[in-house]
Amino acid sequence: MADPAQKPLRIADLAPKRPTTFELRPQPETVEALKDELGLLGLRKLSFTGEVVPEGARGWRLAGHLGATVVQPCVVTLAPVTTRIEEEVARSYRPGLADKDIPEEMEMPEDESVEPLTDRIEPFSVMTEALALALPLYPRASDAALEESTFAEPGTRPMTDDEVKPFAGLKALKDKLEGEG
Repeated sequence: MADPAQKPLRIADLAPKRPTTFELRPQPETVEALKDELGLLGLRKLSFTGEVVPEGARGWRLAGHLGATVVQPCVVTLAPVTTRIEEEVARSYRPGLADKDIPEEMEMPEDESVEPLTDRIEPFSVMTEALALALPLYPRASDAALEESTFAEPGTRPMTDDEVKPFAGLKALKDKLEGEG
């Protein structure tokens, strides 16, 4: 059975003078598939609520609130890191802006929330995109720390991170000259 949360809103069915509200709470199978697609360890309490309102003569505006609890691996230790995401989401759908009119390479427009208007608006797709963009890029556990490692061939003294820095040699020379003077 298809998840009702994935059902698009047909433009022809939207009320032209008042908001159309939506509330997405995907079924567990859909949440699991989304978790796998985004490479998450866990995804809970996923919801996307909002409304689609007429904008201008023939345009539409989607305004919603995304909420989710995600679990990602720590970039240092790979331990699970839990993050609560609360994000406001907005999209404008404008007629006359078709995908074929957009060149393959172009500068990013000032308003990246503008989408071409088709015969439907897909809140589930907007939710998925917003969730992917809201994920922390480098999740880090609160107790995660990088340890210093030293490597050297047998019989030689290992170099430390401080000695590898570009001005470490100059500092040592300066200290030596000050000690002689």
